[in-house]
Amino acid sequence: MSDIDRILGLAPVIPVLVIERVEDARPIAEALVAGGLPVLEVTLRTPAALEAIREMRGVPGTVVGTGTVLDPDQLAAARDAGAEFVVSPGLTERLGVAARDSGLPFLPGVASASDIMRARDMGFSRLKFFPAEASGGIKALKGLAAIFGGMRFCPTGGIIQDNAQTWLDLPAVACVGGSWLVPAGEPLDPTAIRARAETAAALRRP
Repeated sequence: MSDIDRILGLAPVIPVLVIERVEDARPIAEALVAGGLPVLEVTLRTPAALEAIREMRGVPGTVVGTGTVLDPDQLAAARDAGAEFVVSPGLTERLGVAARDSGLPFLPGVASASDIMRARDMGFSRLKFFPAEASGGIKALKGLAAIFGGMRFCPTGGIIQDNAQTWLDLPAVACVGGSWLVPAGEPLDPTAIRARAETAAALRRP
């Protein structure tokens, strides 16, 4: 089993996190892990993101990665902050080569057949389907998965608790990513985060 397969197999849902305050990072990670979701994706959308990764790595049981990685410089910064895997919304040759050279498990984003073919040419078979709902939803991914046998996906974008199980029922889906576990802009509430994590962790996979 590859490192990326191991990571994707740890839980049915990967929380996609936008961390505004470094001091929130540890309690968020503790609540998610206690709720059964150990794999955490911290997006590079705020100035606090890299330091938040460092803080979350200190929580036992976490596997902390970096999302919204757009170029090799951001990948290097994520690696230096201790990221254990990297997620990108898309794929360029520069980023793909840098990801391979880094040795970090990498989940590049795809939204079309051409994107998947590019990823396949570069040796990537575990992909983020993004933005999932806006890119045609379940019908689109079913059609793509039928063409590209052996590819597995982590759909992200527009996925919530109410529709996550339908996505997870697809054989080509390894797990889903979602921001509903820790909604951006809401006051920190570790009890509520843990409760949402427990519900998400109970979702089934084929």
